[in-house]
Amino acid sequence: MKPETILIVDYGSQYNLLIARRIREFGVYCEILPPNFKASDIADKPIKGIVLSGGPASIYEKHAPALNALVLEQGVPVLGICYGMQALCHSLGGKVKRAAHREYGRAPLTVTRSASAFFKGVPKVSQTWMSHGDSVVKLPAGFTATARTGNTPNAACENPKRRIYGVQFHPEVVHTEQGAKMLKNFVFGVCGAKGTWTIRSFVQDGVKTARAIVGKDHVICGLSGGVDSSVVAALLSKAVGKQLTCIFVDNGLLRKGEREQVEKIFGRQFKTDLHVVDARKLFLKNLAGVTEPEKKRKAIGHTFIRVFEKEARKIKNAKWLAQGTLYPDVIESRSAFGGPSATIKTHHNVGGLPDDMKFKLIEPLKELFKDEVRKVGRELGLSKEMIGRHPFPGPGLAIRILGDITEDRLHILKEADSRFIEELHNAGLYDKIWQAFCVLLPVKSVGVMGDQRTYENVLAVRAVTSLDGMTADWAEIPAPVLAKISNRIINEVRGINRVVYDISSKPPATIEWE
Repeated sequence: MKPETILIVDYGSQYNLLIARRIREFGVYCEILPPNFKASDIADKPIKGIVLSGGPASIYEKHAPALNALVLEQGVPVLGICYGMQALCHSLGGKVKRAAHREYGRAPLTVTRSASAFFKGVPKVSQTWMSHGDSVVKLPAGFTATARTGNTPNAACENPKRRIYGVQFHPEVVHTEQGAKMLKNFVFGVCGAKGTWTIRSFVQDGVKTARAIVGKDHVICGLSGGVDSSVVAALLSKAVGKQLTCIFVDNGLLRKGEREQVEKIFGRQFKTDLHVVDARKLFLKNLAGVTEPEKKRKAIGHTFIRVFEKEARKIKNAKWLAQGTLYPDVIESRSAFGGPSATIKTHHNVGGLPDDMKFKLIEPLKELFKDEVRKVGRELGLSKEMIGRHPFPGPGLAIRILGDITEDRLHILKEADSRFIEELHNAGLYDKIWQAFCVLLPVKSVGVMGDQRTYENVLAVRAVTSLDGMTADWAEIPAPVLAKISNRIINEVRGINRVVYDISSKPPATIEWE
């Protein structure tokens, strides 16, 4: 049975995923669709309401996305946010113009209609977050203004009979003080959602769905040791048991002890049919002399495909390939206008198997965000150590070694990285950091050890805080902890005589160096 659903129409706002996260935190399932969604996309969904997101376009521009007629045809409550409000009002006969005074950032909001269901329990004056250059200057017939700011008389509007609401500000961001209350008013008070969607119910439904889809066929899961593939493997193990085979390719580019951890958990705890392929020499051979980041990714990807394909062909009756695709991956594969997003670099996750392998895909996590995947892992019995691990790129340590990849340089980086992570655990900081790792630079520097001159490698340590990895700030690790990290690495890892700390945020930098 499909859960009650709030649809979010994606007009390209940077906050789209945040709207979805907020609503799911209320215990209500939601999905994000492009503006040009079709009736077939929503045919089997018990829709309780629709949210129209913000976006960078102006409604009067030639190629601006219009309101999809299907939105109002559903007969459910609708909330337009920023551009979503403008698209609603424009399509219903209102007027949108370039604002005389643009509003960006914090703005005090005054509620002018206290009887509004959207503002129930919200103080008359509160702080909101604005980000707009256009404003609704004339409301459609039947609509009433319900709130204003200093520069925007129609900062919110509604037609309660038709259950249509619009706000010019962003209730989904933390800077809007009463934003969560407003969204709850819409989701529960206006839409009548019950909030029964939980991770436990997702796991139960996911197990039933996987069994029904797979039937008596066999499933192959490419296990990397990361959170996503581990949770996929655990869920499918619960769903289809011995019909699941996991393939773990040891490419030599893994963190210290990663292979042993995977063998322990999936070979012993879950008693999964686990095939471990030792391809370390092949990967090193194919990476010899490759220094350009994109060429590294391609070399690793092609080698992985060949190794995985060879092993997969040994498994009889295998018709399904399980992948750890997450909801942000699905959303980022299209733009707000239904096309592909711009590529900054090849995605970290290695994928793309040959067409002649003829596998059908099963993606049990494609409706979840990263934090929800971790909760699923806990529900399935995975250890805190496994599900709490920081994200790790598909190409592994190859993109954390700038320049040539050699066995010696891999050893140096693994040893340094393990000590960095160990000290973060010792300081109680690991779980407060989104991602932490070391980068071995193609640079040597002069040092002094034991009264002797050294000329050895420089290591950069990187740690960031983030909600979803789309933006990130460098983590402010206390100086005594950084000193201990540096001392341990330099004293215990032969080949490093200098440690530096990366204090770049994303943007403008990316989290990984390559």
